Amino acid sequence: MKAIIFAGGTGTRLWPLSRKKSPKQFEKIIGNKSTLELSIERLIPDFAYKDIYISTNIAYKKIITKQLNKIPKDNFIFEPEKKDVGPAIALAMGIFNNINPNEPVAILWSDHLVKRVAAFKKVLKSANEYIKKNPNKIVFIAHKPRYASVNLGYIHLGKKRQSINGVSLYAFEGFKYRPDGKTANNFLKSGKYAWNLGYFVTSAGFIYNAFKCFSPDIYNNTNKILSRYGKEDYKKYLNKYYADVKSISFDNAILENLNKKDALVIVEDIGWSDIGTWEAVKEALEQSPDENVIKGNVTLKDVRDSLIYNYEAKKLVVGIDLDDLMVVNTSDVLLISKKKSVSKIKTLVENFQGTENEKLT
Repeated sequence: MKAIIFAGGTGTRLWPLSRKKSPKQFEKIIGNKSTLELSIERLIPDFAYKDIYISTNIAYKKIITKQLNKIPKDNFIFEPEKKDVGPAIALAMGIFNNINPNEPVAILWSDHLVKRVAAFKKVLKSANEYIKKNPNKIVFIAHKPRYASVNLGYIHLGKKRQSINGVSLYAFEGFKYRPDGKTANNFLKSGKYAWNLGYFVTSAGFIYNAFKCFSPDIYNNTNKILSRYGKEDYKKYLNKYYADVKSISFDNAILENLNKKDALVIVEDIGWSDIGTWEAVKEALEQSPDENVIKGNVTLKDVRDSLIYNYEAKKLVVGIDLDDLMVVNTSDVLLISKKKSVSKIKTLVENFQGTENEKLT
């Protein structure tokens, strides 16, 4: 089984820590390791380093090869320019298809937190066993909702189809994207919907053939690129034909077009969090809503329900009589926001374009 971790996002919502030159997946948000490093750690030793691949933008080559020096250099798949995830997955699946079209592949992401690693590994093992016997299928890995989120997508679960290693596989009844509050509450109460993590296990041949059927333009351009894979002029072909590939999400290009009968769903509590905002970081790390989450040289007095991250070792950040705040201090930016207002960070940073503050993005 192979695993490919996608690490090309920009992470604007975790500014000022996450920047264009070093997005959130490369920064130390959880403990003293990046979420990318943690995503590799939780695969070992079930996966050998030679079976772990990384897909990212060429702009991050230096930082990613430094952080992941145990991953073979040939396992880094670099996009020459930023596109959506659809073309990136097509390129990776095309490479794997040429190696072994029927081998199971786990598609994972670099910017998530998974607390229950043993449960996560058990899920991957069970999905691997299923795809080995059914290479023309796909297994979505979903998460039992902890609350009625309106910021996450959902997977609609059907009847239980079978069990592998004590892990249940359910019929797939479709995706439901970011519901409103009332709908999300109904999803939670019904027990028939689970958070869509964007994780899945399938075979490269199945997905690459799906591109041929549903996104032939991406498929044809990717074939032109891969005709020179491993040869001296590969980079030239990659730069030329990747530029012609349209930017489209993987969901829109492939997943929404698949026959529901070709998919199953595993739903488990793996302690997953999408730490895409500072509010989400706090929710993932807190033991209770009133608890403070701190990092670095921080001293607090009568502070509750706040996140205080200080990335300047020689500066002491002191908080007194604070409530419901997100405070992030870096060497050149101090962010102070109410927890409910963190959604405005992305727009704020986008508005820096063309101003003297653009250098801070």
